[in-house]
Amino acid sequence: MTTLEFNKNVNEIESLLFGFAMRLTRDKENAKDLMQETLMRCFDKRDRFQEGSNFKSWSTTVMYNSYINHYRKRKTKNKVIKPVENFNIFVENKSMEGNAYSLIMMKELKKIVNKLTDDYRIPFKMFVEGYQYDEIAEELDIPMGTIKSRIFYARKKLKAMVTDRYVDIENLRAA
Repeated sequence: MTTLEFNKNVNEIESLLFGFAMRLTRDKENAKDLMQETLMRCFDKRDRFQEGSNFKSWSTTVMYNSYINHYRKRKTKNKVIKPVENFNIFVENKSMEGNAYSLIMMKELKKIVNKLTDDYRIPFKMFVEGYQYDEIAEELDIPMGTIKSRIFYARKKLKAMVTDRYVDIENLRAA
C-alpha cells in the first residue's frame, strides 16, 4: 500500500477510529494518543496490509491490540509486590561491582553466551540489552513467536552449559 492510498483510507475512517478510541479509553487525551499510536503502527506496517482486505477492520484491530497492551502494562506497572523496606539488604555496602570474582565470572559468562549459534545468541543478547520481543522481531525480520522460542531455548542451553561448567569445577574441588 502506498502512502497516498494509506492517507486516503485513513481520511475515510478517521472519525470512526477516533470514536472507537473514545469508547476504549473514555478520555479525549488518551483517545488522541491511542489514535496517534494506531496510525503510526498502521503506517509502519502498511506493507503487511493485504490488498482487498477491509482497511477499517485491520486498523481497528491494531487499535484494540495497542489499547490492550497499554492496559496490561499499566496494570502490572502499578503493582507493588513487597514494601520497599524488604529491599534494604540489597542497598547495604555489599557491592559486587568491581569485585575480582564477579569480573571473572562475567567474562566467563560472556564466553559461554558467545558459544551459542547466531540464531540464539543475537536475539538473546538483544533481549538482555533491554529490547522488547516485538522490537527484536522487527529488527531481525523474524516472527515474534520465533524470537520468544529462540530466547527460551538460549536460556535453556546457557543453563545447561553453565551447569556443566561449574559442576565439573565443584567435582575438581571435592577431589
